[in-house]
Amino acid sequence: MARIRETADTSGLHTAARLSVAPMMDWTDRHCRALHRRLSRHALLYTEMVTAPALVRGGALHLLDHAEDEHPVALQLGGSDPAELAQAARLGAEAGYDEINLNVGCPSDRVQSGTFGAVLMETPGLVADCCAAMIAAQPREVTVKCRIGVDAQDPETVLPDFLDRVRAAGVRRVIVHARKAWLQGLSPRQNRDVPPLDHDLVTRMKARFPDLHLSVNGGIASLDAVRSYLDAGLDGVMVGRAAYHRPAEILAAADRRIFGVRGPDATPEAAARAMLPHIEAHLARGGKLQQVTRHMLGLFAGRPGARAWRRVLSDGAHRPGAGPELVEAALAQLGEVQGAA
Repeated sequence: MARIRETADTSGLHTAARLSVAPMMDWTDRHCRALHRRLSRHALLYTEMVTAPALVRGGALHLLDHAEDEHPVALQLGGSDPAELAQAARLGAEAGYDEINLNVGCPSDRVQSGTFGAVLMETPGLVADCCAAMIAAQPREVTVKCRIGVDAQDPETVLPDFLDRVRAAGVRRVIVHARKAWLQGLSPRQNRDVPPLDHDLVTRMKARFPDLHLSVNGGIASLDAVRSYLDAGLDGVMVGRAAYHRPAEILAAADRRIFGVRGPDATPEAAARAMLPHIEAHLARGGKLQQVTRHMLGLFAGRPGARAWRRVLSDGAHRPGAGPELVEAALAQLGEVQGAA
């Protein structure tokens, strides 16, 4: 478990939130975050959603495990009971997370049945109560990730009312996925693509709520796009699938272009080699290579040799005894393809 941090660095978090990587179930685990951190030292990283009942009732504190070098890193919680969320937030703060985020955006059936995620857009008063309880329970900043509405709701009406209520509860930073969630009729996968995006609505909300730190999320697929939204006046941009499938494209130049840090950009080759100690430590704890390398497949996306890189890792990582030497072999194969190009 990471060491406990006594105070939250809110100003530093607000800077880090200029670019963040979205919480994504089955993807943004600690191995994924380790890779992303080796590409950017400054972007804000999020965990997969962890449910408050799993922590409070199930005692699954291993879900809070993370490394010290992941910071700045935020814990995303799912739930709808204020007292339970308060206790879960306290556990997250004690585990050392820099931020506690409430999920009000996930549309999956499992989340709906638990009365949390996107369905909470229908009960903004309850969301406000949850946020107030989480804020009162611990010292970390509490943030919210939401949709612009669900089903037949009118986002022009629903979103400003939602923001007003969570602001009154003490929330000062909100990430808005600029799509509706259709809880009836669309699968979770379809909800990531089918509902139309309305980034302009989020930009208008920034003008209406200038005191809120607002980040936009949804369909943002390049660092140029990130810059354009920041230049348009938004405080932050959260990137999801593009950061996972093409991590170097989004993160390798981010410290220079988004955070103004001087020096050379990260490279995917250096990031891959920097993962070797992480891999060795994971294997020493009884882990499997594929649990790490599955997050590294897109590291060279769009570059000569990317297919060879993926093939070597995909074919070999699941084999008994596979270790860091497979990553070295994949890098060598990549170099051979690039040299022949």
